[in-house]
Amino acid sequence: MSYYSSAEEIYKYLGGVFRAANGTEVGPKLKAADIDLQVYYTDPAAAMTVRLREPAIEVFDGADNADADVKLYMPADIGNKFWRGEYNLGVGLAKGQVKAKGPVNKILKLVPLTKPLFPIYRDLVSEKDASA
Repeated sequence: MSYYSSAEEIYKYLGGVFRAANGTEVGPKLKAADIDLQVYYTDPAAAMTVRLREPAIEVFDGADNADADVKLYMPADIGNKFWRGEYNLGVGLAKGQVKAKGPVNKILKLVPLTKPLFPIYRDLVSEKDASA
């Protein structure tokens, strides 16, 4: 069974960690990437556009940006594991568990910057974990 039961949960938690990044020391580094990231999740289906640009990181729930710089495709459970610090995105791309379109090197450069956000994500999902 999938960790998430609805697209709304994906937007709340997986989108929420990007929104929370604005208020962290990592925020300016992520905004400096100056890219639009489109993420497509399955199980359950959801899509979001994440604008990593000045002046703020923006997340558009349910959005489909055909012109996004990088597009990622993955099961929502992989997104959950990644943000918990339990999944290596580079290995997932190499194994084909995560698919990407666009300059993947831009995303891979950002991955190490996300590590300080893992505790924020775990805090976001702690109530959901407790009720499971």
